[in-house]
Amino acid sequence: MIKIYNYTEENQEIFKKPVDSQSVADTVSAIIANVKANGDKALREYSLKFDRTDIEDFRATDEEIETAYASVEPEFVRILNEAAENIRDFHKHQLRSSFVVSEKDGIVCGQKIIPFARVGLYVPGGTAAYPSTVLMDAVPAKLAGCGEIVMVTPPSKDGSINKYILAAAKIAGIDKIYKVGGAQAVAALAFGTESIPRVDKIVGPGNAFVAEAKRQVYGEVAIDMIAGPSDILVVADEKSNPRFVAADLLSQAEHDRMASAVLVTDSEELAYAVQSEIEIQLSKLPREEIARASIENNGKIIVTRDISEAIEVANVIAPEHIELCLDNPFDVLDKVKNAGSIFMGRYCPEALGDYLSGANHTLPTNGSARFSSPLSVDDFVKKSQFTYYTKEAFEKVYGDVAYFAQKEGLEAHAKSATIRYEEV
Repeated sequence: MIKIYNYTEENQEIFKKPVDSQSVADTVSAIIANVKANGDKALREYSLKFDRTDIEDFRATDEEIETAYASVEPEFVRILNEAAENIRDFHKHQLRSSFVVSEKDGIVCGQKIIPFARVGLYVPGGTAAYPSTVLMDAVPAKLAGCGEIVMVTPPSKDGSINKYILAAAKIAGIDKIYKVGGAQAVAALAFGTESIPRVDKIVGPGNAFVAEAKRQVYGEVAIDMIAGPSDILVVADEKSNPRFVAADLLSQAEHDRMASAVLVTDSEELAYAVQSEIEIQLSKLPREEIARASIENNGKIIVTRDISEAIEVANVIAPEHIELCLDNPFDVLDKVKNAGSIFMGRYCPEALGDYLSGANHTLPTNGSARFSSPLSVDDFVKKSQFTYYTKEAFEKVYGDVAYFAQKEGLEAHAKSATIRYEEV
């Protein structure tokens, strides 16, 4: 059963987070080293061990993709296309332009936006398949203008990829799809193998092993964030429907045993009503075992004196998703400082953002919303700056450059400025 706490500044137990096991880091380190050294051979070993399938060719063929797409219900194809269009409409506002500054004679400075040549998308496919993640990761990459988009996702025991994932990949315009998951897939993208090309950046959520693999390969390759396990925080007042609140908390608990679901409310009556309702709804979930483990290990209901204090608690926790189940959520929107994605009102469940609203659902987790942002077009581009001075323009400032360099004790820097105007 989910635990209820009364908030006090001294009660720091309510902010306690799940602790990653050191064994996860050690296991991932060994997997990365093996893939780096042995390439496809290592991937095949891990496919047999973890996915229980023997894969000769990791790449999904065009025929497999077309067959899967044709087998998907037309109604779901329609919804996938609608979701993709909403994601596109939202993310196109994030596009940046290069700029040039030329306000002084003989001086030109600027910045250019350069899409990544090749990006890798990790799409979970273990305990559940997520075609929504395909769209969330690929559509911004396409908008950014990335040269090639490569996707990895775990195969089924028969060596196939979930048809809904393949359909979403076709709609999103992904260039290459590979049947490999877990930490080994991240390693393959980071270092390349005989079959899988090395990428410039890896994005997408995953389990603890995938998150740790991304952490360990960072520096060899760029990553978006260490995403996962998922978490949700609901701020709700006494008018909130306990059935709605319980359902929203369970929507994240069913993701992963390590997921976190937190209710913060100023109503003790609502707290106990939600506690009871969670037990009722849990027993009806197909993924009850996973959701129950999440609720019992990481779930919390925190009772505060008022909604302002509830928002303060939320800002300390810095949730991946926050729901403001209030009549006038815009009144407190500016007070929410640390959150990945904010869902406002009584009819805006987090699931809306997962699938259809258009805002991205790849979000900072585990409190990292204090300093991280949702996946965006910015994640698929890099920036280079440029500077140009004519001889006459540099002549006006070379002495200042040299003087500055000497103050830092870097005589060669200074010489590189003065030498251009010395008589030989």
